[in-house]
Amino acid sequence: MNIVVAGGTGFIGQALCTNLLENGHRVRVLSRDPIRAWRRLGPAPELLRWDGADGGEWEQALEETDAVVNLAGASIADARWTEARKRLLVESRVAATRSLVDALSRRARRALVLVNASGVGYYGADEDRPFDERGPQGSGFLAELSAAWEAEAVRAESFGARVIRLRLGMVLGRHGGALAKMLPPFRLGVGGPILPGTQWVSWIHRQDVIGLIQWALANTAVSGPLNAVAPGAVTMTEFCRTLGRVLHRPSWLPVPQFAVRLGLGEMGRLLTTGQRVTPMVALSHSFPFRYPDLESALRAILQPEPSAGRPEPLRVRRAL
Repeated sequence: MNIVVAGGTGFIGQALCTNLLENGHRVRVLSRDPIRAWRRLGPAPELLRWDGADGGEWEQALEETDAVVNLAGASIADARWTEARKRLLVESRVAATRSLVDALSRRARRALVLVNASGVGYYGADEDRPFDERGPQGSGFLAELSAAWEAEAVRAESFGARVIRLRLGMVLGRHGGALAKMLPPFRLGVGGPILPGTQWVSWIHRQDVIGLIQWALANTAVSGPLNAVAPGAVTMTEFCRTLGRVLHRPSWLPVPQFAVRLGLGEMGRLLTTGQRVTPMVALSHSFPFRYPDLESALRAILQPEPSAGRPEPLRVRRAL
């Protein structure tokens, strides 16, 4: 396929682009900083400058593409949610998706599939009931952000695009994401659950996210919301106990809620509340999860990395 990726330099995007290239697809990445993107992507695709707002030469890539994967957006957990930070989170998702869909609407060629990132925060926080893709929108900042983000993507359906709203849970992988921030205290032997400990963690291995995206691109029967979570959601206590077991470290030092909220402000609710999310669409279509349970996922991520020689230089096409 001919695929355009927005947000291709992030934790998911880098691995996705590499995998797509290895599978023979033509990949072009829209980036605010193509030089930085070139340094990060390794076996890099063609890079096109895109600021997430204005039109430009990047729109020509959309004329020729079969699919767009939109992962663009500032990191949710990198800073306290000040009013300025919230505006950035909204603009980097909602406005960027609006710009992308507006450009797609001007294409002469109509056949297209759009995989647009969103989050399980769409469902709000609830410790009691499980959610699948039929669940209603919840309340709170993340729910409102996810709903606004998805609404921009859904506009592409009006001109015949097949739109998948990829609702991501906690993505686990090496060298990034939430797991990288959790590992240091556990490795020092002072890890433990964030209280109350009963909050649900809906997680997924990064390789399964990549698999889901490629599966959704190819599977014409899939559209609408798609929960990108593993079948085995766990509580925070169970998550930390499993992590400790895999690392051969204790999980005994709980982190009080007030300390999390004092340190992180409103963003602390990400860690002290949660939702139990089921990937009903993926399961009903028999998607083959590589890592359906947490322990196998953590063991795959945390096993020692194989030594590697210096990679061969690769030719990179850049359109700046």
